[in-house]
Amino acid sequence: MFKQKRIGIMGTGKMAETMAGTVRKMKNVKCYGVASRNEGRAQEFADHYGIKVAYTSYEEMLLEDKIDLIYIATPHSEHYANMKLCIENGKSVLCEKAFTANARQAEEIFALAKEKGVFVAEAMWVRYMPMLTTIKGILNSGIIGEPTMLTANLGYPVSDKKRLTDPALAGGALLDLGVYTLNFADMMFGREIDKIESSCVLADTGVDASESITITYKDGRMAVLNSTMNGLSDRRGVVYGPKGYIVVENINNFSSVTVYDANYKAVKSVKAPKQITGYEYEVYSCMEAIEKGEKECWEMPHAETLRIMKQMDALRAQWGVVYPFERADGNPEEQEREEIEEEIKKEGIELLTGEVEEAIPEDTDI
Repeated sequence: MFKQKRIGIMGTGKMAETMAGTVRKMKNVKCYGVASRNEGRAQEFADHYGIKVAYTSYEEMLLEDKIDLIYIATPHSEHYANMKLCIENGKSVLCEKAFTANARQAEEIFALAKEKGVFVAEAMWVRYMPMLTTIKGILNSGIIGEPTMLTANLGYPVSDKKRLTDPALAGGALLDLGVYTLNFADMMFGREIDKIESSCVLADTGVDASESITITYKDGRMAVLNSTMNGLSDRRGVVYGPKGYIVVENINNFSSVTVYDANYKAVKSVKAPKQITGYEYEVYSCMEAIEKGEKECWEMPHAETLRIMKQMDALRAQWGVVYPFERADGNPEEQEREEIEEEIKKEGIELLTGEVEEAIPEDTDI
């Protein structure tokens, strides 16, 4: 176990609240400070969670030498600038998913972190959970035979949230929800992808509201992934084989895994171990890595983060979803699409453009 470590939280939204509540119950980790552009909000947050210092600017918190790790819980659009600021000030970073708005930003962050010798990790929390080892162990045991297909669904009725619908905040279902389905497929079936096909329904703001993604692998396996911000889904991941199938409940916070045989009978079931919230695993992993002088976590290495970011870039290019700041950076939609397609082709992935539906009807009851 590592020595006592201190964490600083950047942002005061829901995920920041969850992290603060989690750290309060962890061993050898203390939340030392929280930073917000809103002085009143920072102090209120600090008082509620028993945090020692409330900073009125991010810059002020980064000058604190007592903080070992900065947890970034700001909107997707801000991750790049927030991480860059941390790294330039020599602060280790654990940044919420999606890591950045696009792969180009992620590449720049990783390059800067390498140059400065700073630890950086993506807070894709399911990657750090011990339940993942259990699930993969069952999958690799051969209990359902050689797996041939998987499905994963994740949806919540959250289209009323500005961070989900605003293009300027890198909104859309993909970076917030679809990232989990892509990670689930990656964790179960790996990276030998042949092609990715998809279809998408756009919100009236131009971001993706619902999408269905089909990944075909070089060995013939297939993954069908669905995500939406317009409705509640079962959150299940199911892996199919000739001898049965495996059902994972809640792909964005594993709660259980159940194996069914060829007669649809449950033959094995394992529940997730008790946890604080699930956030503790990623924090422990980061602190252990920092203690050892490492610059990334083995559970979610930089290469994996970048690969998923490139997949999401490719999907957005298919749908024509481009964030305003990407255009402002001199990356018009067509140029962005051509560059992404070229990059993906280098990795052996064929892009097929799916149909893009019209905006969600105004009379849709969400």
